Amino acid sequence: MCGRYTLMVERGVLEERFDARFADGGDGFEPRYNMAPGQRLPVIANDDPETFRRLEWGLVPSWAEDDSGGLINARAETIDEKPAFREAYERRRCIVPADGFYEWVETEEGKRPYRVSFEDDRVFALAGLWERWEPEAETTQAGLEAFGGGLEESEDDGSDGPLETFTIVTTEPNDLVADLHHRMAVILEPGAEREWLTADDPGDLLEPHPSDEMRAYPVSRAVNDPSVDEPSLVEPLETG
Repeated sequence: MCGRYTLMVERGVLEERFDARFADGGDGFEPRYNMAPGQRLPVIANDDPETFRRLEWGLVPSWAEDDSGGLINARAETIDEKPAFREAYERRRCIVPADGFYEWVETEEGKRPYRVSFEDDRVFALAGLWERWEPEAETTQAGLEAFGGGLEESEDDGSDGPLETFTIVTTEPNDLVADLHHRMAVILEPGAEREWLTADDPGDLLEPHPSDEMRAYPVSRAVNDPSVDEPSLVEPLETG
């Protein structure tokens, strides 16, 4: 699965990489080291591929009774079958920019987080789906169960308007990630990013990315706390 990721670049680098601009001008955007469920994060959606907009991580289907229990991942193998994702796969795909993601490994000392990235920390696109949920009268936004337990408050702007959310698609792991977890996020090749947004059926893109040029290394358990977001989180940890 993918429950945390990083995006450490400046806004200008991100906009140039994807040839897109922030709908809100990018105010408040800064490098991130611990992007977590329930947060509003930049994605490029298929209905406006030249624009970054910020959606909440944790997909809420349009038919849901309320906005609780957002789904942070969608399995590639059943993405066109599950009611929560089927329509979004057909009509509402997105790319999620990242330059690394975290996985947790069971050890004698407890779960140890690892960061997975390309060796040069280059930015890449994760395959995602997005949705728009309309609240009923007198409905207010609720929290989202955060990755790792507990209830995390969503970043509500105080309005009762539509809630736009996203999920990250996962697939079988490559040789590198298989040592850490049985799933990994779908990384799109640069030449396939627009195809993911526009193709009638881009299912053939949902394969594990080759592990060539990728690395995985242990990091501090401080990443377990979604409120901690600082450069020290991505520093390699000496484990002895």
